[in-house]
Amino acid sequence: MRLRLVAAALLLVVTGSLAAQPPKPPVTKASAAKREPGAPRLVWPTSGAVTAKFGAAVKGLPNNGLDLAAFAGMTVHAAAPGKVVFAGTEPERFGQLILIEHTGGWVTAYAYLGQVRVKEGQTVKSRQIIARIGKSGEAKRPGLHFELRKGTAPRNPALYLPIRL
Repeated sequence: MRLRLVAAALLLVVTGSLAAQPPKPPVTKASAAKREPGAPRLVWPTSGAVTAKFGAAVKGLPNNGLDLAAFAGMTVHAAAPGKVVFAGTEPERFGQLILIEHTGGWVTAYAYLGQVRVKEGQTVKSRQIIARIGKSGEAKRPGLHFELRKGTAPRNPALYLPIRL
């Protein structure tokens, strides 16, 4: 079951859809603006500025996360403690990709990386360096694509990250 959940999460991250699942009802503004109980306490994975918000159209598809601008070589940190369930190359869109599973069925995804510093099965702490910023996959410039999912359903990471001053 757990392996199927990870495979489904990876499929969603990679393709943006799950053919085997029925369509989900649209997310309303009221439900989209709530932080769910039991969610991991997240920290910002890197210090770059947000260049594309959750839900914004990117190449005709809704953004399932946040895109952050950053310089090549900057560090990427685990947003919360968990276990690395995928660390490698996704050749279609996201290039170097890391998926970390957290308690309660939550998953964070880190894409467009330059250098992966963790391995599948590794346990990571919050703020631990997991990668370096790069320009892989369909990225046109160095940066990070960051997603938060509950199971296979994307959630707005901005609701779970601390406010930046």
